[in-house]
Amino acid sequence: MSKKNKLKQISVIGLGYVGLPLALLVDIKGYSVVGIDIDTKKIELIKKRISPFEDKAISKQLKQSRIEVTDDFSRLKDSSIVIICVPTPVYKNHMPNLELVKSASEKVGEHLKKGQLVILESTVNPGVSEGIVQPILERTSGLKSGKDFYLAHCPERINPGDEKWNVRNIDRVVGALSDKGLKIAVNFYRSIIDGDIKSMKSIKEAEAVKVVENSFRDINIAFVNELAMSFEKLGIDVVNVIEGAATKPFAFMPHFPGCGVGGHCIPVDPYYLIEYAKKKGFIHDFLALARRINSQMPEYAVEQVVKGLNEKKKSINGAKVAVLGLSYKPDIGDYRESPSFEIIKLLKSYGAKVASYDPFVLEKSSVKSLKEALKGAEAVVVATGHAKFKKISPKIYIKNGVKVVVDGRNCLNKEKFQKAGLVYKGIGR
Repeated sequence: MSKKNKLKQISVIGLGYVGLPLALLVDIKGYSVVGIDIDTKKIELIKKRISPFEDKAISKQLKQSRIEVTDDFSRLKDSSIVIICVPTPVYKNHMPNLELVKSASEKVGEHLKKGQLVILESTVNPGVSEGIVQPILERTSGLKSGKDFYLAHCPERINPGDEKWNVRNIDRVVGALSDKGLKIAVNFYRSIIDGDIKSMKSIKEAEAVKVVENSFRDINIAFVNELAMSFEKLGIDVVNVIEGAATKPFAFMPHFPGCGVGGHCIPVDPYYLIEYAKKKGFIHDFLALARRINSQMPEYAVEQVVKGLNEKKKSINGAKVAVLGLSYKPDIGDYRESPSFEIIKLLKSYGAKVASYDPFVLEKSSVKSLKEALKGAEAVVVATGHAKFKKISPKIYIKNGVKVVVDGRNCLNKEKFQKAGLVYKGIGR
């Protein structure tokens, strides 16, 4: 297969958390790969075989890869398959921001050749491939979809920092606008991915899959977050209850509460479905409620800081509070949609002096060391469960004058901290 693959060139547009791992995988599988990005700084780093983001596996693969990287979209004309992997965030009003998808589609259309397959991996709401990408490609190229070129959608699935599940082995779904395009796309993904590839009956179904799976996560997290806020008042440890419920071998899937939902998928994707359905005359009350609950968790975490300081006869106004962790999940440098920034904003609105620190996100940290963050702090918010933060003993906190520890990820030993004399506040604990 690898000898056959070498005859084909694949272009990947967007070399971020999705596109770069995909490009490296395609390279490993024997294809000739050209990665394209408009960020020239990112291009220069990758040319030097330096990952533009913190990821040990990607850094190692880059050093061994043969991929070419460029900002020259004319290189698309030599590829048999073009894959679009640009980000799709939301505006402040939660409306989907598809500008990067539109821009990438314009560039692809300008260089599109007969027989090429274009695959959109970016997360979009149902209808975008047919309603936006297809018209742009046809208008800019002068070619006809299904006749001159093919359009497919394979929603990205990647879990940064996960050693078990990665772009190489996670099952995928594919939808296309034509049977031939679907066949080409499915065969391509089967040639690079060890997991199963499921063909969807339409491209809209493929678009809906990603939105549904992340909305499912968002809803379940909202449920346990609401339980956490309730159980705090009832004197019940929600973590113990969830772990108890998880002993049931069927009909229960454990999700855990926290100080907010981050990442590029879970806090974003539900809005795609909410807004798309609203335009079609349906209101997603359930999804919207889940979003409201999860969006208020940073405020809940800050309230725990206020309560904890009050228990020590202290005011948050003027107090130094250390926020440990800016990335949205442990031991990675991805801080997209991280609730830490909202926590910092809220703390400052209360008059707190905030010192933020994350060893994986130093460029966004207000201080450059843990020692500097803790020195003179009266309260600490553990906003990300980095392994380094889990190892901090109560003695170290007490030595620095810390009186209150808010465990925003329920990753610390509650009894150990309470026994040491610290005010411990978890999320629903």
